[in-house]
Amino acid sequence: MSAPSRSRLSLYLDLIRLNRPAGWLVCLWPTLSALWIASDGFPGWHLLAVFVLGTFLMRSAGCCVNDVADRDFDRHVKRTAARPVTTGAISVKEALTLGAVLALVSFGLVLTTNAAAIAWSVPAVLVAIAYPFSKRVISMPQAVLGIAFNFGIVIAFAAVQGQVPAVAWWMWLGNLFWVLAYDTEYAMVDRDDDLKIGIKTSAITLGRFDVAAIVLFYLLFLVIWGVALAPYALGPVYWLATAAALAQGVWHWTLIRHRTREGCFIAFRVNHWLGATVFAGIAGSYLLRQMAAN
Repeated sequence: MSAPSRSRLSLYLDLIRLNRPAGWLVCLWPTLSALWIASDGFPGWHLLAVFVLGTFLMRSAGCCVNDVADRDFDRHVKRTAARPVTTGAISVKEALTLGAVLALVSFGLVLTTNAAAIAWSVPAVLVAIAYPFSKRVISMPQAVLGIAFNFGIVIAFAAVQGQVPAVAWWMWLGNLFWVLAYDTEYAMVDRDDDLKIGIKTSAITLGRFDVAAIVLFYLLFLVIWGVALAPYALGPVYWLATAAALAQGVWHWTLIRHRTREGCFIAFRVNHWLGATVFAGIAGSYLLRQMAAN
């Protein structure tokens, strides 16, 4: 018997990875962290809704563009061979149309903020579109992904303060190393397939130094954020959260040190907990400060 046909809705939800939230959560936590720092605490329900929904929509739109760009490569990779665009279940036109609609809705949310946030959203979209194609020419395309994901930090500060101060760029730099860490773990899953088809990734470029580099990336992320946020006197809650995030980094080393597909994929998939831990430290610090003031 042939497999039952799937509904368009089911295929679209598969295309945007609805059942795999790790990909948008790793974008969400640093964005919310920046939002809290920029607002000196809770940013209000309007901005919270704008950035949560906007992050989800833009990541979903990025999946549409990515799958179209990679459709000829994905059929040769075990993990991606069954993606809807790759199999032809969703046409290129359908995927791009859905991606455009999602991006427009996200832009509509940004329009409810201010001119600075709107201005920064334009290069954010352009870099997000460019990322899938960077794998053909750049040895570390994960850095381009980091630039795309990090625009949430920049736009958050712009939406709150109307400008992007130095601390935002330090957070941007630190978060770039976190993206390099978890997306190199992700690239390690597909390294054998990527070598065969000629895709460039950080896992291939780093070679036998991949595990050591990932550990270093985690350390740089936490150290840079710690130094950048020190003037905000967030207190022991933040530092305890940073210590917990560091412990998770050690756990990741145990998962990836043997370079198995399963271990590397688990490490990537649980990465959002590390970001959630850091955000909890920031939000918790502001909450305790507010409670003490009252």
